[in-house]
Amino acid sequence: MEIIIPENYDPKLSVRETQEAIKYIRDTFQKELGKEMNLERISAPLFVERSSGLNDDLSGVERPVRFDIAGIPDETVEVVHSLAKWKRMALHEYGFLPGEGLYTNMNAIRRDEDLDNLHSCYVDQWDWEKVITREERNEETLKETVRTIFKIIKHMQHEVWYKYPHAVKHLPEDIT
Repeated sequence: MEIIIPENYDPKLSVRETQEAIKYIRDTFQKELGKEMNLERISAPLFVERSSGLNDDLSGVERPVRFDIAGIPDETVEVVHSLAKWKRMALHEYGFLPGEGLYTNMNAIRRDEDLDNLHSCYVDQWDWEKVITREERNEETLKETVRTIFKIIKHMQHEVWYKYPHAVKHLPEDIT
């Protein structure tokens, strides 16, 4: 795969500073989101047993990375593609109540990914899920959730500006 650097690309941070900034943003954002949305950090699995049905097949054509483990005879495990099913199971298994939720980090290998500047076969994806009541399954709850997340992102913009003033792009005041 050839890396294509856009014409007139001007990185504002060095590679090392970029890594430091990513960690800072990730750590701070997760803490703020957890606090604002009542989410708890839960560790996600790297792989699941194939027979569990927890691995989401995404579009149905991706081939999961599969292997066996000596300690789990007669079973194949798969590197997760998506945590959609696992998150819902975890909410139930951990006993989360309406208004509570979890956030997690997924590491995966997507071996059928088309590789380019934006896509890698390695996935490091942050995700969250929250228990809501049947009555809360509506457009207003969705809009309020988006407004809350945007408020946190705006707060992060300020935090990042304070630490890296030359690397911030300003977001609009409101989201629609």
